[in-house]
Amino acid sequence: MPDGSLFERDFYAWTREQAAALRRMLAARANTELDLEHLAEAVEEMGNSDLGALQSDLARVIEHLLKLEYSPAADPRREWVLSVIEHRGRAQFAIERSGTLKRMLPDIAPGAWRHGRTLAAKAMQMLDAVDPRSLPAECPYGIDQILDEDFFPANRHGSE
Repeated sequence: MPDGSLFERDFYAWTREQAAALRRMLAARANTELDLEHLAEAVEEMGNSDLGALQSDLARVIEHLLKLEYSPAADPRREWVLSVIEHRGRAQFAIERSGTLKRMLPDIAPGAWRHGRTLAAKAMQMLDAVDPRSLPAECPYGIDQILDEDFFPANRHGSE
């Protein structure tokens, strides 16, 4: 019987381990009333939910860092700062809860960048008439900056 320490240390890895164990039981044709395949899928989905939430939080941080740096708008700068703080906190919680997700950051970051850039570009184009091509094609922020609670880029238009 596995101990529960992996559950506390790395929830994402635990979900993968438990789903695999359920599928091994299914393959061995365990005599049980449990719907093992659907249970395995449900357990995996719990881990995937954490993964998706992390990517979404990173995208939101990137979106608002880009707006803080590239938008000429004076408002709603404070709301963007608060959003960065909130979503950084959520991302940090997720990676503290799962070393596996932390190790996956280099794989997660490109998708978060694409989504965050798209959100920022569309919003700034619609609200501020900023040409989306004025945003960088590659992420100008390292993962350490994205997660650094003290990092906020300077605005290119002199807004505070």
